[in-house]
Amino acid sequence: MRRQRIRAAAGAAGLVLAAGVVLAGCSQSYDDQRGKGDAPVKGKAGDDTPAEVFNMPDGFGNLATKCVGHGFRAYVTTNASGPSNVQIVADKTCAS
Repeated sequence: MRRQRIRAAAGAAGLVLAAGVVLAGCSQSYDDQRGKGDAPVKGKAGDDTPAEVFNMPDGFGNLATKCVGHGFRAYVTTNASGPSNVQIVADKTCAS
């Protein structure tokens, strides 16, 4: 009877440990450590408005665009195997 309790406790502890490992793999700090998280923002204040996203067919990077600064637009492509491509261009519609 005692061995069954020990095995049950060990099994439950194993499940908790496995769940912790899985959840840690999805954490913001895990992404930050791998260079996949957001860059820090000075004073934690910035423009959090959503970007307009254009989905491309599988195998191609998606495109996101939004106004940045005053009078500029940023275009960013996703890239799973390396750094993203970023272009910032003048855009009169972004003046504020």
